[in-house]
Amino acid sequence: MALEKFVPVLPLRDVVVYPHMVIPLFVGRKKSIEALDAAMRDNKQIVLVAQKDAEQDDPGFNDIYRIGTLATILQLLKLPDGTVKVLVEGNQRSRIEELKEANGSLIARAILLPEQRSCSDQELEVLMRTALSTFDQYVKLNKRIPPEVLNSLSGIDDPGRLADTIAAHMTLKLEEKQAVLEMTDIAARLEKLILLMEGEVDILELEKRIRARVKQQMEKNQREYYLNEQMKAIQKELGELEDAPNEIEELAQKIAKAGLPKEARDKAQAELNKLKMMPPMSAEATVVRNYLDWLVNLPWKKQTKLRHDLRVAQEILDADHYGLERVKERILEYLAVQQRVQKIKGPILCLVGPPGVGKTSLGQSIAKATNRKYVRMALGGIRDEAEIRGHRRTYIGSMPGKIIQSLVKVKSRNPVFMLDEIDKMAMDFRGDPASALLEVLDPEQNKAFNDHYLEVDFDLSDVMFIATANTLNIPPALLDRMEVIRLPGYTEEEKVSIAKRYLIPKQIKNNGLKDTEIRISEGAIREIIRRYTREAGVRNLEREIASLCRKTVKRLQSKPSAKAVQITSRSLLNYLGVPRFRYGRAEETNRIGQVTGLAWTEVGGELLTIEAVVVEGKGKHIYTGKLGEVMQESIQAALTVVRSRAEVLGIDPDFYHTKDVHIHVPEGATPKDGPSAGIGMCTALVSALTGIPVRCDVAMTGEITLRGEVLPIGGLKEKLLAALRGSIRTVIIPAENEKDLLEIPANVKQNLEIIPVRWIDQVFQQALEYQPCPTLQVKPSKPISTVEGKPLTAH
Repeated sequence: MALEKFVPVLPLRDVVVYPHMVIPLFVGRKKSIEALDAAMRDNKQIVLVAQKDAEQDDPGFNDIYRIGTLATILQLLKLPDGTVKVLVEGNQRSRIEELKEANGSLIARAILLPEQRSCSDQELEVLMRTALSTFDQYVKLNKRIPPEVLNSLSGIDDPGRLADTIAAHMTLKLEEKQAVLEMTDIAARLEKLILLMEGEVDILELEKRIRARVKQQMEKNQREYYLNEQMKAIQKELGELEDAPNEIEELAQKIAKAGLPKEARDKAQAELNKLKMMPPMSAEATVVRNYLDWLVNLPWKKQTKLRHDLRVAQEILDADHYGLERVKERILEYLAVQQRVQKIKGPILCLVGPPGVGKTSLGQSIAKATNRKYVRMALGGIRDEAEIRGHRRTYIGSMPGKIIQSLVKVKSRNPVFMLDEIDKMAMDFRGDPASALLEVLDPEQNKAFNDHYLEVDFDLSDVMFIATANTLNIPPALLDRMEVIRLPGYTEEEKVSIAKRYLIPKQIKNNGLKDTEIRISEGAIREIIRRYTREAGVRNLEREIASLCRKTVKRLQSKPSAKAVQITSRSLLNYLGVPRFRYGRAEETNRIGQVTGLAWTEVGGELLTIEAVVVEGKGKHIYTGKLGEVMQESIQAALTVVRSRAEVLGIDPDFYHTKDVHIHVPEGATPKDGPSAGIGMCTALVSALTGIPVRCDVAMTGEITLRGEVLPIGGLKEKLLAALRGSIRTVIIPAENEKDLLEIPANVKQNLEIIPVRWIDQVFQQALEYQPCPTLQVKPSKPISTVEGKPLTAH
């Protein structure tokens, strides 16, 4: 019987829906969703038909089977992600005669296919019983079909519905399911299903026999193992067993030769005895074997002979690194003491400095100078305590920590162990690795380091630990266990020497050049340092030199007649392009309310411009430039200092009621914090309130108190280097930082006029073009402040 009108069509992927079958479907294709909407608007009737190819996104008439199922939509639910969940019930087989597209969906003219009975009711009854019996065997062997299905089948009297229900629960290929759907003859359909089930039953019984055989074989192997062990024991008692090497004996020999201390040897022997009692194929035996392998491969006694020749060590350190005198001195001190003392605990150094100053590569040089092996462990991003102290053996795949793994790898108990980026560790629910390092880096405790996996003590006191960090953002307890050596940025002269000695020869070799094919003048190197890089280290300088070498190679390859390339400061523009930085960033003219401060960053020192503007208002204070809490507090302190000196400075004492003050630190996207800009803020405010310009060639750094005293700051060398790069002539520093000038290179101090100050009044005398006139006469008996016992009076 043909349907009276066209019915929406829903193509299905890898699914065949039979009559009387209720199934949920998830629909995501636009045409399919439109077809469902059309069916819901009409009489909820839709034709479900399987696709021949599941990959086809837009199936046509030739991409779907002709026979499908006319179904009724029971429930439709639109999900938030745009897909539709629909519950359908199959009604009757139907054949698609004509397919077309209308209103964005597929519709078809279909003919309903009635079921046919080609045999008697008695024969159908026999077929139904046979099908149920065979399906019962199939369900018992196939664990994926719940046994409750059999109960629901026993209540079905209609043979056609029984056949369709069995087909729906069977695991068949799409073609086989479609073939069953296309059978309108009930007897033929039942015979087809019986045939398919018998084939599946045969396969499942074969799998069951194979599994039983494998299990029996495993039991046989275990039985043979026990009998073999008993036979060995009997032969040993009779003295007939020869010394044939086996795994247990090999492990016993390794334990004897490993030089383990008593505690570790007893532990290894106990684990070995446990292994002897285990079946070789058991999972526990594998765990014990791995444990013994780690234990015997540790370098309990193996170590390299240290070099004590100070002269050779000095030559190696000087050849690999320029400068870094404090680090080299510390290493030579250690070697000198070792010459006299037989046993000395390995030093634990922490090299702190900006990127690119040679902290990590220094570890390799130290290893070479002391004749130790070198091992490096990157701590950046480590969050798991087990990375340091290992996993306990209760976990699957547990291993020792990286400390023990690295010592097994280098096969030495006294290497140089580089703990790189120790300030980049983090902590979360897996533990705190920084706390786990406390035992490793404590000279009093690491002689008995206990890894969670090994569960025996290992002596780490011979290891020379060297940690590196960009900042001192390290837990105090961990920092206390290390000897901190600061590596500040290089001066321009040091960078020129490093480029000549190390960077240029290295890049010439890396890029396949000869020494005669490229010449880089000293002027060009200085130009790169000043205008193409701005850094504390030499990493970007090396990149620019590598760029020059690559461009030279390209030029020589493209012009075979060219023999050599000479690079000078004038020709640098042709190779590296427009300069990225302006050398000498200091202002060229004196300005009111603008002060040059000095800031410390992780990559070295920087010039910091501070601007202050005073306008008519109601006493509002505005701070901009992404300033931190400490810097905002410095501004508040500076305002109070200015108010307390208002009469001496010739400022209206009520300016904080009648004026709005706006302080801004440019480069507003960069966060800034710290107290060392206090005197800069105060000077900018005084300049803005008095209208006296600030000298552009003066930079300053220092914390300020409410009494106007200048307190010491950190990072002095980096700040002085930044001032030198910025063409600053005069630098004002706190008087208490004067002692730090001993560690500043002589060429830096020669090119800068460094003025130590103790009070803010001295800063005004040096930084302002002229001194402000007081509004009232200040009594000489009450000086504002004193320097070396002398009163300061305003001019």
